[in-house]
Amino acid sequence: MKTLFKTILFIIFSILISPNKVFADNKIRIGLVVPLSGEYSYVGESIIKSVRLALNQINDERFEIVPEDSGANPIDTLRASKKLYTQGIKIIIGPVFNESSRYLDELKEVTFISLTNKIYGNPPNVISAGVNAISQLNTIDKFRKINEIERSIILIPRTDYRKEIDEALTKTELKLKDKFFYDTDPTLLTAQIEKITRYPQRKQNLLDEIKRIEDSNLNNKEKKIENLKKRDTLGGINFDSVIIADFDESLKSVATSLLYTDVSSTRVSYITLNQWFDDSLLKETSLQPLYFPSINKENYESFKSEYKDAYQTNANQLSFLSYDLVGLVYFLIYDNDFNLDKNIFYKKNKFKGKIGIFEIDKNVITHQLNFYSIDKEKFIKIF
Repeated sequence: MKTLFKTILFIIFSILISPNKVFADNKIRIGLVVPLSGEYSYVGESIIKSVRLALNQINDERFEIVPEDSGANPIDTLRASKKLYTQGIKIIIGPVFNESSRYLDELKEVTFISLTNKIYGNPPNVISAGVNAISQLNTIDKFRKINEIERSIILIPRTDYRKEIDEALTKTELKLKDKFFYDTDPTLLTAQIEKITRYPQRKQNLLDEIKRIEDSNLNNKEKKIENLKKRDTLGGINFDSVIIADFDESLKSVATSLLYTDVSSTRVSYITLNQWFDDSLLKETSLQPLYFPSINKENYESFKSEYKDAYQTNANQLSFLSYDLVGLVYFLIYDNDFNLDKNIFYKKNKFKGKIGIFEIDKNVITHQLNFYSIDKEKFIKIF
């Protein structure tokens, strides 16, 4: 009897001192480090609002998010994170900016689920949860295989983003015909695109062919010359698609330079990265069709509507992502029998969020994205 009594006491004692197991009288406490003051406070406020929406959807009183102000710099982020750590919190959503993660490897016991999409240069305990270049290139590769596109080139701007693309290319199976880097300065860009597309040679081919026919005795040579003069160049292009790793006006500049060199989107496939359904691209009819991997448009529009109804203000991309990250963390803890263990991010798992399907494996998060085209001034879902 004494042995049984001791065994029962041991079990109860073990339960009470267990730092990870969560029971009905405890709460699952997850940290959140976002800028709540300063220049980017509006970002933090939008994230707080979306987190509130997510918690309402989860509707589990055991699950609590504890926010702290990270400012927008690495020192304040570390300070806020240490404060959460002293409260026993070892899983933190945030920070928002990649630069803010610089000193977080000091808190080796804490796992950070950062909102950034940058995969290059993160500390080992920081997991990038944004829609990163690996996820996008994998989705592009899927589109290429479906459509038997085999000779792709990629154009990468000479900016800090170059490191992200290079890193992602090493971690995907995307096979390229060639890779080129370009300057975003418009005065340099056109000449670089001319060289990539062999524009001077193809232009000269046209002039040579016109001259050859003019000197020939061919029948209807005037008609043939007339047709040739309607063209800009003559000769094939040694690629069937171009992946432009750029955004906004810089993307439009590259595509316009391709058009100038007689490489239109009807001649080769124009593919770019996630554009978050930039409405300004709908007006660029000369660049269409334009293809890109993306988060789910229907879910994005639904979230923006829900957010607008709740707060009478517009949602942004980070608020959309943070909504999903709250659900992701809750799902992983639930799936792990409510054990708060950083190993939940090492196990191979999947979570279906509003953005799409999150894939988690060995402290890496990627996304199964959708694929869209912009054609005839419309966003069209392909898969």
